[in-house]
Amino acid sequence: MENIFDYILEEKVKFSKPVDLIDGWSWSFQEHVRRSFLYLNSQFTDNNENRDLRPFKNIILPILNIQFRTEGFDVKDIEIYVDNQDECYKSFLIKKFHNKWVLDNQLDTFIDEMTESYCTYGGVLVRKTGDVKPEVIDLRSLAFCDQTDILNNPFSILHEMSFSQLRKEAKARGWGDEGADIDIETLIKLVKKEDKNKVSIYEVHGSMPIEWLNEEESQKSESEKDVNQIQIVAYYQKENNQKQGVCLFKKKMPELPFKFLKRDDIKYRALGRGGVEELFENQIWTNWNEVKITEMLNSAAKTIHFTDDPTLKSRNNLNNVENNEIINVQEGRKIQQLDTFPRNLAVFNDSVERFWQHAQMLGSAPEALMGEAPSSGTPFKLYEAQQIEGKGMHKYRQGKLAVFKDLIYRDWILPHLAKEISKEQNFMQELSLDEMQMVADKILQSKTNDFKKRMILSFQDINEELIADYQNIVKMDITKKGNKKFFKILKDEMKDITLSVMTNIAGKQKNLALLTDKLVNVLRQYLEMKGRGVNTTGLDSILNTILESSGLSPISFGYPNTEQPMAMPAQGRGVMATSPLQDLSQANQPNQQ
Repeated sequence: MENIFDYILEEKVKFSKPVDLIDGWSWSFQEHVRRSFLYLNSQFTDNNENRDLRPFKNIILPILNIQFRTEGFDVKDIEIYVDNQDECYKSFLIKKFHNKWVLDNQLDTFIDEMTESYCTYGGVLVRKTGDVKPEVIDLRSLAFCDQTDILNNPFSILHEMSFSQLRKEAKARGWGDEGADIDIETLIKLVKKEDKNKVSIYEVHGSMPIEWLNEEESQKSESEKDVNQIQIVAYYQKENNQKQGVCLFKKKMPELPFKFLKRDDIKYRALGRGGVEELFENQIWTNWNEVKITEMLNSAAKTIHFTDDPTLKSRNNLNNVENNEIINVQEGRKIQQLDTFPRNLAVFNDSVERFWQHAQMLGSAPEALMGEAPSSGTPFKLYEAQQIEGKGMHKYRQGKLAVFKDLIYRDWILPHLAKEISKEQNFMQELSLDEMQMVADKILQSKTNDFKKRMILSFQDINEELIADYQNIVKMDITKKGNKKFFKILKDEMKDITLSVMTNIAGKQKNLALLTDKLVNVLRQYLEMKGRGVNTTGLDSILNTILESSGLSPISFGYPNTEQPMAMPAQGRGVMATSPLQDLSQANQPNQQ
């Protein structure tokens, strides 16, 4: 039976060959990832050293940058809550601690890396680590995998490590210890004999024969012949120039510490449709057109003369001719400039433009998302609608990525968070207006009760006017301190709570400019109602929503007084004015012909 060392070498050979997805279409994982990486970074697939008359006009990078921005999300969109109705009040404090904890553990960087792999290559492979932050595997580092399905078959990650890196990793992960074929220092000595300064380490995961773990045949049942395991393997060159494999670490694993997500699923293919792949053809033909344009411009840049006067043959070059110098030409002879004007230049420029427009369509990157100003005469509402529609495909993909991230959070990250919040924590966070109002109301209620207790204990009568004055002082004090507050979590206060997570990208799907425009129209009606003396209690939050949608902080305009006296009716005592409400209702109805 073959061993792990032969298996790796055989799988590497298979991995280098394409697979047939359907009759007429062969696909290579290795070539797909390589080509995507090269094109994204303005590199040809071959002969990159030769850039003479070979411009690379990168039309992929600006479109991918849009995908990175629109298909990713922020850590503030991750909502952590207590999944228990009796303790749900703790959610606010945990949410605020989570905002700080995420940045401390670089989970924002993890989300960016996940989004970039997802968009660039059409898939993202994530590994659970001992730290809070999971690792996004660079798909270029895969030594081999099944090109139709990554996780359901053995795959290997290739690490090119310096000797110092190998020593560090071996110490941290126990490589080269008990059960290994060789110790780390001996391996380094053998590799040094090959005049190498790096060691190739193959990290193999998947369901493989139990014999590779040195299990006895009699100790396994029929269902245990293939088990999940990890194998850390290296190779060195023997004296006969043959490769000799050695195992540095092997262990049975209950389950794979990996999760994988495809972007736009293509059946029978390990990776989905990548953002760079969508633009392969457009990039190829754009470069071809640019090469032809460059050749024409190179010809047009040359000034060539011709003559039928044999006496001018000695003057093969006119560089030394002085200004206004007269050249003698025999009678009946002539000298003139050769026409090198690039008459087909417009055709090639048009072709470049057409491929760019096609790339924009495939990559869902209209001018509105590119940040380009609309053409003259474009209505503003139409431009806004184009922006919203242009994000449709990106929002669809973003939703899939958010669900995948939630799964990673629940399985891998929340246990770390639960452990951390069971300790005593002191931190500062910024509050939104709604959060400020909630906290202020709680503080006001608590301090008012304490004030009443002091009045009672000092044998004073409850004076409502005095209490109201005290409450105004407390409100002013809260407002002056701003919206940055210090919080404290007591030790074991959050112990044994059940956490859950939801990525709320619904707010990002709103077009804030469009939302603000609608709210301003409502506000006009609201102000008219208020001017007529109609009670507007409950509608004051509209102003705060408009400010937030416009990117402004309502806190900076002062903490609003939620207590509002009832206005007298404008149309007689005991009668409520209804015409402003009717106007507001009619304003929200669609236009009828």
